[in-house]
Amino acid sequence: MNEQIRAREVRLVGPEGEQVGIVPLERALQLAADVDLDLVEVAPMARPPVCKLMDFGKFKYESALKAREARRNQQQTVIKEMKLRPKIDPHDYETKKGHVVRFLKAGDKVKVTIMFRGREQSRPELGYRLLRRLESEITDLGYVEAAPKQDGRNMIMVLAPHRAVKASAVAATASRGGPRDRAAEESAAPVDGAAPAAGETAAAGEAGPTAAPSGQ
Repeated sequence: MNEQIRAREVRLVGPEGEQVGIVPLERALQLAADVDLDLVEVAPMARPPVCKLMDFGKFKYESALKAREARRNQQQTVIKEMKLRPKIDPHDYETKKGHVVRFLKAGDKVKVTIMFRGREQSRPELGYRLLRRLESEITDLGYVEAAPKQDGRNMIMVLAPHRAVKASAVAATASRGGPRDRAAEESAAPVDGAAPAAGETAAAGEAGPTAAPSGQ
């Protein structure tokens, strides 16, 4: 910036973004002094380097404000997990569906896992049918981001909230004036679809068990 620039000549950009052209460094510094602005390198690796006339103090202040606002509006997407058995009891199904609905309303994705055991592994259509039923019953809140697929002895489907639902969850969080609760943050998983951490299953289970319910 200013006298710290070592190039002999620079490609100068005016304060409003107008192209001044290639000028000697001394000329660029003089122009900056004439309008009481700083000469700032914005593309030091270019040949010649690109410099712009600006109020550097104001620029840093505005950049800090934008970064703070971005952090305030940021909400980390987490993946919750809900486990079901292919022959789940109707009451247990409704209970676990309620958890899925709650997670989606909170703006979270949900990894739904159907666990097959023993002879159930020869009946994958049972799990597929159950996942499709769940999908049809939460269409107002979310959609299938990852279609059902077999993964060893399990069948997995990922649900994600609709954009409007997620936006509503973000707005609700912002209105409370604070970040999401610590337990939810600790259960966070990457958005790229990586497997949830151990804490996620616990998070899903805080409202109901994730293991196979009795009586199935």
